[in-house]
Amino acid sequence: MDDKAKDDVFYVCSLIEYIGRVTKNHRRDVVSKLTENAIEHQLDVAELNHCLSFEQVSDELIEQYGISDGDYDTVINCRYDVPSVTAIGRVYQRLILSVFGLEHAAQGIREVFSSFISDAISDFETSVYYSSPDYLRCSYEDGYLLD
Repeated sequence: MDDKAKDDVFYVCSLIEYIGRVTKNHRRDVVSKLTENAIEHQLDVAELNHCLSFEQVSDELIEQYGISDGDYDTVINCRYDVPSVTAIGRVYQRLILSVFGLEHAAQGIREVFSSFISDAISDFETSVYYSSPDYLRCSYEDGYLLD
């Protein structure tokens, strides 16, 4: 796989996680505002946006796509250290690439962030976000968290 393209997927996943935290939205609510073409565009410009802060890029996307504030705060009541935005972005990147590959990354971003597994990954009081990539892939493919 092309390392640059994998990095672009990582960046967009991290950006969606960041927007979800800032706006206090489920990650599926963030991606529901983005068309697949919009996600493709973010993948295309990810290399350029790496030079900008998440704050600047997210502010532009929040305004452009009308992402309003929600009440899904995954950080405030967390009793443990909250994983970084990029740590969670990496979890999503690995899952998306293992299921969809680079060729269908935009579709994968849309589908994975819209699925049940996104809220499970966002629950930092559980161990899901640091589970093995194979466990996450198998759970996603089966449609529920495996025992």
